[in-house]
Amino acid sequence: MHVIKKIYQFYLDGFKNLSPWARTLWVIILIKLFIMFAVLRLFFFRDTLKNRYNTDEERANHVIEELISH
Repeated sequence: MHVIKKIYQFYLDGFKNLSPWARTLWVIILIKLFIMFAVLRLFFFRDTLKNRYNTDEERANHVIEELISH
């Protein structure tokens, strides 16, 4: 537990001492990650298993068949 606290403190101190342009860069990176994983997922990566199969058992069987056949 002590090691985790030291690692956390290390990163916290590092982020506190960032220059203003570096903080701006991190904000841009975080916004970009949010767009990539949240927004794009909604529009381009539909839940096809949920749309094609009604029960969890049918979904599981489909996944097993795909894993075995490939």
